Amino acid sequence: MSGVDVIRAAALDGVAHGFLGRRGGVSSGVHAGLNVGPGSDDAPEAVAENRRRATEAVSPGAALVTLYQVHSPDAVAVVEPFADRLRPHADALVTNRPGLALGILTADCAPVLFADREAEVVGAAHAGWKGAIGGVTDATLSLMESLGARRERIIAAVGPCIARASYEVDAGFFRRFVEESPENERFFVDGRAGRHQFDLEAYVVHRLAAAGVRTIEALGLDTYADPERFYSYRRATHRGEPDYGRQISIIALSGA
Repeated sequence: MSGVDVIRAAALDGVAHGFLGRRGGVSSGVHAGLNVGPGSDDAPEAVAENRRRATEAVSPGAALVTLYQVHSPDAVAVVEPFADRLRPHADALVTNRPGLALGILTADCAPVLFADREAEVVGAAHAGWKGAIGGVTDATLSLMESLGARRERIIAAVGPCIARASYEVDAGFFRRFVEESPENERFFVDGRAGRHQFDLEAYVVHRLAAAGVRTIEALGLDTYADPERFYSYRRATHRGEPDYGRQISIIALSGA
C-alpha cells in the first residue's frame, strides 16, 4: 500500500512478510503515523485503520491476528482469528493456515519472523529481553515443529529493535544474563560508571543459532535512533512524552 513503509528480509523472499515502521498511518501527535497499538492512548478508530493498512500492505485480504503481549516465553498456535477480548496472553504465534496474518507489536523489543517454506508453517515472536532470555524463540521453534516444520529448514529474520548503542542497562541486568551463562558477557560493553550497553539483536540471533536455526538475517535497524521511521518506548520515556506508538511485524502464508 502506498505510503506504508514495509521493510523486508532477503532471507524470507517469497514469503508474505514485512517489518513496518511508523510511516503511512493516520495517527497524530505523539502517535503520529502507523500506530497499531490498541493499548496506547491513541484514538481507537485511528489504530483500527492503521492495522488495516498494515495488513493490506503485507498480505492483502488476510485476517490479522495479534496477542496480548506480556513479555513471556509463551507461544500459541493459531487456526482462526481471536476475538479481541479473547486474545491469548503470550508473545509468539505460529500457524499453518493460509489467510492468517500473524502480527507482533514492538516499540524497541525485537520482532522475529520465522518460516519453513516446505512445510508451509510460519511464526512471529516478540523478543524483549525478558522473553528472549526466557526462551520465546525456542518455544516458537518447538511449536512450529509440532505443525510439521523442521528446525534445519526454518528461516528467521530479526527486525528493527533498540541497538546496543542506545540500550543502557544497569549492573543487575548485566548480572542476570551472565549468571544465566557466562558467555552472555559478550553481548555487553561497558558504558558509564556502573552501566552497560546491551546488544539485544545479537543476543536474539545467538539464541536462534544455538537452537539450530541455520539461516538468520538481522536487519540492524535501531528503533531508538530513528524517530522519523520507528516508535521507541525508551526514546519516548527519555523525552518525557506521555505515551508512545507501536509498530507491527507481520508474516502470512499465501492463499488469503
